[in-house]
Amino acid sequence: MPTLLTATAHRHEAPAPAALLDSYERQRLTGSALAATSSLASAWQLTVDEVCALLGGVAPSTWHSWHNKAPADLGIDRLMRISYLLGIYSALHALHQGSLADEWIRRPNTNRLFNGSTPLEGLIVGGIPAMVEVRALLDSRRGGG
Repeated sequence: MPTLLTATAHRHEAPAPAALLDSYERQRLTGSALAATSSLASAWQLTVDEVCALLGGVAPSTWHSWHNKAPADLGIDRLMRISYLLGIYSALHALHQGSLADEWIRRPNTNRLFNGSTPLEGLIVGGIPAMVEVRALLDSRRGGG
């Protein structure tokens, strides 16, 4: 698989929002973030392995256990990943009608960010910097960035 997003990913390192530095705030957000991630995974038809990779390498057994009992605190990294993924989801639904909004993530893309690979592959390989880039791309396409 080609290296994705290597040329620009370093430019968009995003600091954690101040709210996520507060453990109480992270704990407050954790349950709803997991529920939203499950909904996103369903909409994008993600496999457990894909969800785990998007969350930064969570073990599949951990992902399954979170369905029974959410952790107290997902941590800054995972909450930021989820936030970016939800922003990407929202942007796609603002840009595209119908099923294309959810299918876009799996379609090969000729944009320079993806080099013919799918956006999902780019997000998995590139992690948070790729999520920042894709979110910025989509926001710019809808006039928000």
